[in-house]
Amino acid sequence: MIALYEVPKHAKGLLRGGAAFLLALLLCAGAPAEAAEVSGAFSNESARMLVPVGHTVGIKLFSRGVVVVKLTDGGTPARSCGLRTGDVIMECGGAAVTSTEQFQSLLQESGGSETDLQVRRDGGSMTLSVAPTQNDQGVYCIGAWIRDSMAGIGTMTFYDPATGVFGALGHGITDVDTALLMPFSNGSVLPSTVKAVKKGETGAAGELRGDFDLTRDLGQLYANTSAGIFGTLDTEGLKDAGAMPVGQPKAGPAVIRSNVQGDEVSEYDIEILKVIPGAGDGRDMVISVTDPELVAVTGGIVQGMSGSPILQNGQIVGAVTHVLLNDPTKGYGILIDHMLEAAGNG
Repeated sequence: MIALYEVPKHAKGLLRGGAAFLLALLLCAGAPAEAAEVSGAFSNESARMLVPVGHTVGIKLFSRGVVVVKLTDGGTPARSCGLRTGDVIMECGGAAVTSTEQFQSLLQESGGSETDLQVRRDGGSMTLSVAPTQNDQGVYCIGAWIRDSMAGIGTMTFYDPATGVFGALGHGITDVDTALLMPFSNGSVLPSTVKAVKKGETGAAGELRGDFDLTRDLGQLYANTSAGIFGTLDTEGLKDAGAMPVGQPKAGPAVIRSNVQGDEVSEYDIEILKVIPGAGDGRDMVISVTDPELVAVTGGIVQGMSGSPILQNGQIVGAVTHVLLNDPTKGYGILIDHMLEAAGNG
């Protein structure tokens, strides 16, 4: 349930290579990953005060190594050496792999000789020996489709005005082909504007469609985890107006803060139907959109709203993460505490 768009040619250099895609970042919970440690990430340990955002942002993420997303059919070198879909190629011939283009260059340098690949699989590491073969154009290849980056639109949940630490999405960015959490190297968030909405319907997720400015970064990412993506904004000029304490949700009325038209962020009524202690998978609470205005515009929860902060009784209690395909007015949310733990403040 992720809409893919190829990045325009003039923008591909900014996304480090031809394997980058424009991705609507919602509705895909990823596998667990370690969050980067951030010392003193939040300004007030006794009463955490965060600014709930609710505005969409463009997101660029570059992988550590390259992800094998598909193996071509037949007796290819990739299949012969034991490479699998979902593997992450970290080194080739002893050189660290940094992009799809650089990996292809390393294969050309091999001249067809057997070359060691350092591969990460299921949390472990192994070495495979592959002998590239030439295709019809005389290019050495191994018969594997690889990806080194992803980009798309999601929603920023919160930031700490004192430290600039922010969280977004409420779930990890996963590879669209393998459904595995993208191995994180670096990334950034960029300004974004919503241009159109595809309404959600029973059995078909809707999506926010928008633009983001590839030429300007708002902040740098430091982690891609199953509980969200996290990074830092420049604290100069950050405002603390509207900061709220962190709270615990309970069944009953609440609101979400979302950007579903242009640059406008609005609050919409929802109902927290159930809180599920110990869910730990971004499904900590069941929510229902009750606001007729939001239902009229989006049909309920759509791709791109992931990360919309959930506010209740003057506190930030969580973020939207998933939609129920059989009823787009209902979905799930993650506890804000789980996002803060993943951000490095656990």
